[in-house]
Amino acid sequence: MENERTANSNFENLVESIAQDGAQPSLRPRLKTDDVALYVGDCLEVMSRFPDNYVDMIFADPPYNLSNDGVTCHAGRMVKVNKGDWDKSQGFDEDLKFHEAWISACRRILKPEGTIWISGTNHSIYQCGSLLQKLNFHILNDIAWFKPNAAPNLACTTFAHSHETLLWARKEKKARHIFNYEQMKNGSFSEDKMKVPEKQMRSVWSIPTPAPDEKIFGKHPTQKPLALLTRIVLSSSREGSLILDPFNGGGTTGIAAKMVGGRKYIGIDISAEFINLSVKRYNKISSQPVLL
Repeated sequence: MENERTANSNFENLVESIAQDGAQPSLRPRLKTDDVALYVGDCLEVMSRFPDNYVDMIFADPPYNLSNDGVTCHAGRMVKVNKGDWDKSQGFDEDLKFHEAWISACRRILKPEGTIWISGTNHSIYQCGSLLQKLNFHILNDIAWFKPNAAPNLACTTFAHSHETLLWARKEKKARHIFNYEQMKNGSFSEDKMKVPEKQMRSVWSIPTPAPDEKIFGKHPTQKPLALLTRIVLSSSREGSLILDPFNGGGTTGIAAKMVGGRKYIGIDISAEFINLSVKRYNKISSQPVLL
């Protein structure tokens, strides 16, 4: 009970501090409940108002910088990969500066034992991994998220892209991070039909892309499946943990935190459209029972 009161107090204090000093409308939450706050704005601006050493876990799915007029396959049709101006590459050096800026901001606000997850493709993940090492994070795992229903490669000039990489890193090497080992070892996960009890979970996860019922209010172009984020939240946070997603997108991280239960969540996205999508998704599940 004391931990719960402390978590509630910390969350309320943080939301209040973000809105201090005559904050612009972008620094006031678009949605605010007892356990969720969603902001429209630049993540660097919002995170600049966080205290040092405050956040328990961060999940970040930064732009992959893929919007270059290429094509991909969606629902059996050829479509442009352009997602928006936010996903356009500014060139190697500028992209690197952007990643270093937000990863540095995340490091400042993470607790010493706090961890960060970064998701990406080969277009972005190696820059992010290099910066994690430059900024003295301790990399714990690189997870291969295998997509069994990935789209085919229409160009037929490379292997079909059927996975993304997730980097999991701790802020301080000597600190003791949260890892719910037994839950990951003995938990029941839908794709592990042949999973042997008592076998450790491995670093290759087979999880399909988001199901239709996860996109009933619309979708984000890089939306992650709820099963993926639920596993991440369960593995590396506990009741009372404060979770941040600086690239909230369609809000899957916050939905996972809500459904797992007992966590506080702050999501930031530069797009009002996608924050509004997140609000709709959150309102749909807010009355559902907590998953145990």
